[in-house]
Amino acid sequence: MSGQWWRDAVIYQVYIRSFADGTGDGVGDLAGLRAKLPYLSGLGVDALWITPWYPSPMADGGYDVADYRDIDPVFGTLADAEALIDEAHRHGLRVIVDIVPNHTSDRHPWFQTALAAGRGSPERDRYVFRDEPNDWRSVFGGSAWTRVDDGQWYLHLFDPAQPDLNWDHPEVRAEFLDVLRFWLDRGVDGFRIDVAHGMVKDPALPDLGLDHEGLVEPPDRSDHPHWDRPGVHEIFRSWRELARHYGDDRIFVAEAWVDSPRRLARYVRPDELHTAFNFDFLRCPWDAAKLRSVIDSSIAALATVGAPATWVLSNHDVKRHVTRYRGGLPRARAALLLMLALPGGAYLYQGEELGLEEVEDLPEEVLQDPTWERSGHAKRGRDGCRVPLPWSGSEPPFGFSAGTPWLPQPAHWAAKTVAAQEDEPDSMLCLYRDALRIRKEHPALGDGELSWLDSAPDVLAFRREPGVVCVVNLGSAPVALPPHRKILLSSAEPADELAPDSAVWLST
Repeated sequence: MSGQWWRDAVIYQVYIRSFADGTGDGVGDLAGLRAKLPYLSGLGVDALWITPWYPSPMADGGYDVADYRDIDPVFGTLADAEALIDEAHRHGLRVIVDIVPNHTSDRHPWFQTALAAGRGSPERDRYVFRDEPNDWRSVFGGSAWTRVDDGQWYLHLFDPAQPDLNWDHPEVRAEFLDVLRFWLDRGVDGFRIDVAHGMVKDPALPDLGLDHEGLVEPPDRSDHPHWDRPGVHEIFRSWRELARHYGDDRIFVAEAWVDSPRRLARYVRPDELHTAFNFDFLRCPWDAAKLRSVIDSSIAALATVGAPATWVLSNHDVKRHVTRYRGGLPRARAALLLMLALPGGAYLYQGEELGLEEVEDLPEEVLQDPTWERSGHAKRGRDGCRVPLPWSGSEPPFGFSAGTPWLPQPAHWAAKTVAAQEDEPDSMLCLYRDALRIRKEHPALGDGELSWLDSAPDVLAFRREPGVVCVVNLGSAPVALPPHRKILLSSAEPADELAPDSAVWLST
């Protein structure tokens, strides 16, 4: 990997509530994560991104933060977090933590003080309070405004338990710079910025009228009053300047839902953030022409600012790609080799290396995502991709916990546990390990460029120099392979022809 490690890093997302439970209460925690660091190191990833571990009422799975400088007791202690960071570094793993700057919990001391202080108070200026609401909608459903006892309304683009901060207020900006220092001083290697595109609002708070975008969709207009406002870039320049004092290896990655790769490139200019999630790639269907278009537009737009692309197939907010692609494990195996052969970095979501599918039949009584209630039970929400991981054994809880997991696991996951797959050479887990090992060892893979090769309409074929060709068959019939010296890795049984929904890395 290059000196700028983040340009081609493979980063593994840990949804901490569902990764591993070390204390037996049914919820994943720091003790469980520390115990699995050898597994993650052996998998071959470069870094971990850990979802929010802060004290929280858990109205939105920890993305409602009550204290940004501590650890929720359900996960452990601040000392546990510091020990985890140190131990991860000893395993050669960097640690990226979530920062949630668009909103706090309604239990945060600032918001509680604002409620008590009343209309016109300086305390309320840290949030967005108004005497009359506009027509903005929460992405979880319903109005984005809630009325308090004295008649004013506060803005929450997400759940009512997540009041939006006022980023025009100097105290808000100073507070988050101090929070970043707090965690940088404890050795974290970077931050994933939640809702990076939503922090700044048009101060006029104009009505939106008909608004089409949802939770995991880009804005439906270029001049949106609360998404992707120009003012966010000033904030991120100040964050980048702070990080420089800790060394050039501390990074930021943006969760920014924007309407084009050109807009995304604005977030990763040399004086702003380092990388940003490529949601166009994540949302793209399994279609050769559409994937090639997304790949080309992403690489071209980011190249204008000297930033690498990052590729992602799944995360804690979207349906797992084994289910989403509607092609089962073969298509998911091919998608992995495509993603890891592309230039730049990649993000893996916990459990995709086991071939886990979306759990779509969770009982209604266990659903916890706020979308379920806010939509009037019309949308089940994101719990189906957050079911705790299966580690070992023939029945739930599959080694995840000594207690009952916070979400139930399907019984058929017995065949998908880490223990069931780790010694099976054709398993999904072994494919991930092999792909990550080859990617790290081969000079053609990682950061750099690609050149497309002539291929059938349903085939993606490209060269990475020196001497690697990736071929992905998205069609319904086998295709001939180009001349090659040997197969480095195949998502299916190697042969002279490439089967549908399969991919191969060739040495040329």
